[in-house]
Amino acid sequence: MNRTIRIDDQISLKFLVESDARTIFNYINTQRDYLGEWLPFVQFTHEVKDSKGFVDMAIELRKIKKDYVYKICYDDRMIGLIGTKETDYLNKNTELGYWLSQDYQGQGIMTKVVEKLTALLFDEMGIERIQICCAVGNEKSIAIPKRLGFIQEGIKRNGEWAGNLVFRDLIVFSKLKSESNS
Repeated sequence: MNRTIRIDDQISLKFLVESDARTIFNYINTQRDYLGEWLPFVQFTHEVKDSKGFVDMAIELRKIKKDYVYKICYDDRMIGLIGTKETDYLNKNTELGYWLSQDYQGQGIMTKVVEKLTALLFDEMGIERIQICCAVGNEKSIAIPKRLGFIQEGIKRNGEWAGNLVFRDLIVFSKLKSESNS
């Protein structure tokens, strides 16, 4: 995958680097209530070193060409993350996960980013199936795969541990390469 992916004149995706850990932590720490409503990892992120562990893991997975995590940049400023998760190259499928700063919601940014990364995964990586899982009730996240023509396959019951002995059901969406416009 490319180090930088241009989405439009203002939006780009860039590989994570070690120094991004502080920015990621600052977003999580200053938007804890907002991001924490749907992202379980927020409750376990208490210090910069917690974000550094995530960034280090993402860099290692990229080095071995397993998964790719990008920072979403608006005018070169990080505003969120998107990446592949648990890519299975033998069966040519992957999952996308993403989050965006509260300040940049509602502008169509994530829809553009998911659309572009989906096309690249199909066309350049040879992926056949892309999955997106959204927590039941997370309407902003659910709208993205729906808008992009992903098919709702079903519900993954208790698919995500939300902490405090609470599990959430996840809506599973997928798109096949044969269903894409590329």
